[in-house]
Amino acid sequence: MSAIEQAVITWIHLVAAAIWVGGSLFIGIVFSPLLKTMADSMQERMQIMIRVGRRFNKVAVPSLIILMITGLYSSHTLLGKPEFLFSTSYGSFLIIKMILVIALIITYIVHVRVIRKDIEDKIMSNQMPENQIQKLRKKIIILGEITVVLSIAILFFAALLDAGV
Repeated sequence: MSAIEQAVITWIHLVAAAIWVGGSLFIGIVFSPLLKTMADSMQERMQIMIRVGRRFNKVAVPSLIILMITGLYSSHTLLGKPEFLFSTSYGSFLIIKMILVIALIITYIVHVRVIRKDIEDKIMSNQMPENQIQKLRKKIIILGEITVVLSIAILFFAALLDAGV
């Protein structure tokens, strides 16, 4: 792969990472705490969060797909030589990064399944009891935190790989 080709792939990868990780951090650190000042009831806060989540997913999911494609493309040479995966620190870090990505995808799928369409419809139409909303909110927060931690860990391993460690 030429230097310009590698630079373009890396740039696309970084833009997609900025969208995925930056958006996740913004929602968790800025937007979620701000919701308490925007709406009084848990029901209203969940409705707002669902609308924001839907909107974010329109850019987040394609970004995550782009991250996986560009990541696999960038590492396809090494992935074709399993002996290097297990005999170099670069290969070990790449394996760890791939495991973290798989964990991230699983966590994201669980997160999406927790707020499936029927649950979302109940919340949006004010048909879900407050105690159920509270339990759902706790699950969503935990899954969101796991997503952010995994995303930041993946970025760390990407930095190690980029440094050639």
